[in-house]
Amino acid sequence: MASLEKKSFDNPDEAKTPDKTHAATVNFGSVAASRIRVEPGWSWSSCIKPHVGGNSCQAGHVGMVLKGSVRVRHDDGTELVIEAGDAYSLAPGHDAWVEGDEAAELYEFNNSGKTYAVWQEG
Repeated sequence: MASLEKKSFDNPDEAKTPDKTHAATVNFGSVAASRIRVEPGWSWSSCIKPHVGGNSCQAGHVGMVLKGSVRVRHDDGTELVIEAGDAYSLAPGHDAWVEGDEAAELYEFNNSGKTYAVWQEG
C-alpha cells in the first residue's frame, strides 16, 4: 500500500539558528529536506565554524537556490557562485558566503540519516 506524507518547514522536526542563519529540517524516514535562509554577511567560517570547528565544512550538500546567491570556495581553491534557479552538489571541504546584500534561500536534501544543512551531526 502506498503512503503519502507531508510536513511544513514552518513546523519543522528540527530548527537551527546560529548567527545570520535559520535552517528548518523535516524528516521522512532516512531522507531529510531542509530550508536554509542565510542573511547578508553570513559565511560558514564566521557563523558555523564556531559551532563545529575545523578549517572548512566537512559535509557534502545537494540542493537548489530559490533566491539570492552564495559563493563557495573548495579547499583546492576552486570557486563557484550558486544563484537563484541553480541546483548544486558540493563536496566536503569548502567555505561559503552570501554574495551581495540579499538573503539567500536554499533547499537541501540528503538521505544519509544525518542533518547537514547547517552542520553535520556526529
